[in-house]
Amino acid sequence: MNPLELAGARPGPAFTVTFDGREIRALPGQTVAAALWAAGVTAWRTTRGSGRPRGIFCGIGVCFDCLVTVNGRPNRRACLVPVQPGDVIRSQEGTGHAD
Repeated sequence: MNPLELAGARPGPAFTVTFDGREIRALPGQTVAAALWAAGVTAWRTTRGSGRPRGIFCGIGVCFDCLVTVNGRPNRRACLVPVQPGDVIRSQEGTGHAD
């Protein structure tokens, strides 16, 4: 496929996922972080010691600020995980484990 064809590309139909019990719409190909940002959510993790809010920082999976729990699995980098229909996404405190 050449770049001119990609310019006319359209995403598939939207689907829903839940974030902390709230339904949000997502598009095929979006990462968890992109879907959360599109829904107006900019922070979804708090730091372990001080409880400071965190969301996306580097956007390429290097910094680990965007950790989130997806379908019961903690410590998923929201900027790298593709969102899937029906995903259950939860904000995360610290490491996501009872520590």
